[in-house]
Amino acid sequence: MTKQFHLKGLYRGVPTQHYGIETAIDKSPVTTRIYLSPEGLEGDRCADSQHHGGLERALHQYPFEHYAYWREQYGAEIDWQAPGMGENLSTEGMTETTVCLGDRYQWGEAVIEVSQPRSPCFKLNKRWGIEGFSVDMQAISRCGWLYRVVQPGWVSADEPLELIERVPNRMTVREVCDLFFGDPLNGAGLLKLKDQSRLSNSWMSKVEARLETNEVENWNFRLLGRADP
Repeated sequence: MTKQFHLKGLYRGVPTQHYGIETAIDKSPVTTRIYLSPEGLEGDRCADSQHHGGLERALHQYPFEHYAYWREQYGAEIDWQAPGMGENLSTEGMTETTVCLGDRYQWGEAVIEVSQPRSPCFKLNKRWGIEGFSVDMQAISRCGWLYRVVQPGWVSADEPLELIERVPNRMTVREVCDLFFGDPLNGAGLLKLKDQSRLSNSWMSKVEARLETNEVENWNFRLLGRADP
């Protein structure tokens, strides 16, 4: 199973007033060893702790390859590069089609575990100046993913991510996104997601609510920053 992936960049940030909002989406490179706690990288902060960060969203990883896709879609005049999605980790060779929910990676002294896809939000629209960018990202499942920290410790950009464990009933991040966002009331799909023991509590609660009510939670505020479509 041993696979190693080298980081292209390691980033952290703090909330600032930018793009007309308070956000920590603009992050700076970390070039020295840094401590990774259960809450995330030392000194890394988020502006909205209700919807970002926390024990099950301690780190965000975004595939570097996707920036070429966005450049093709929206034009090279925009500076498409990491960490433009607010990611902490940038890599090549790890995408939503190859990374699975529940995957555990040894990273330096730490062990991290994939907990959920990233839920795109309206702050991405503000960051890139593109109305509906979050909607486009969600529609094609190029969202990146989040980690919980299983074992804290010292890490660095020079230390690779080494895949050390996968769950038997694994689903790729892409499969999770395609079901959760693309076919949100598919009963069989929801039951499959419900069987993913390492899915974050916030996503699991939505899966269970959909199974109970056959209704999808309102995405408008998350995606567009307003209640109405």
